[in-house]
Amino acid sequence: MPKLWLWRLGKLLELVGLAVVLGGVLLSIDLGLNEEGLKSMGMEFQGLGIGGGIFLLGYLLERAAGKS
Repeated sequence: MPKLWLWRLGKLLELVGLAVVLGGVLLSIDLGLNEEGLKSMGMEFQGLGIGGGIFLLGYLLERAAGKS
């Protein structure tokens, strides 16, 4: 795979990871406002874990492509 495509894929995965984190936080806020505290915390941690993992994968792909 050409380095440019690998770099673009890494950037795309970083963007998707950040979107997943944001979605988890927004769902957490919604659940928290509806007095569902434990579900709220669970949703936030899931969003952070999954989104953070996707972001990290994108970051590593970007670094492997040699551009920073």
